[in-house]
Amino acid sequence: MEEKEARRLVESYGDLIYRIGVNYLKNASDAEDICQTVFLKYIASDVHFENQQHEKAWIIRTTINACKDVLKSSAFKNTTTLEELGDIKATESHETGITEEVMKLPHNYRICIFLYYYEGYSIKEIASILQKTELSVRTLLSRARKKLQLTLREDMQ
Repeated sequence: MEEKEARRLVESYGDLIYRIGVNYLKNASDAEDICQTVFLKYIASDVHFENQQHEKAWIIRTTINACKDVLKSSAFKNTTTLEELGDIKATESHETGITEEVMKLPHNYRICIFLYYYEGYSIKEIASILQKTELSVRTLLSRARKKLQLTLREDMQ
């Protein structure tokens, strides 16, 4: 792969991969590792894309699968966060409001919200990327919205 092509990939998809990684793993350093993993898979693959949308969908699907692999790994399951240690406190997150509440949602809800609202994909496109039915995606989005609505109402009271 030429340097020009590698730069294009990082500029085009680096932020997207990182955001999906943080969305799934809730950890910046793990998300950075996911970026490296996805780019290495891209370089090692012999996939030819029909167009840029096809390439982007492949990147998203590969990122989601890489995140799921990390979540299933024993190393990830056996780690302890600083908050769980008790007397040592981690730095506070700068995320506030709706984004913070979205991050608290289960994985399926979060990724649907992310792809729909942040990336602008249609329900049909999300269904294709996540390999789910359109009805399933609509249901996930609806349930995610209801959960967010309830949580935000509680916070306002």
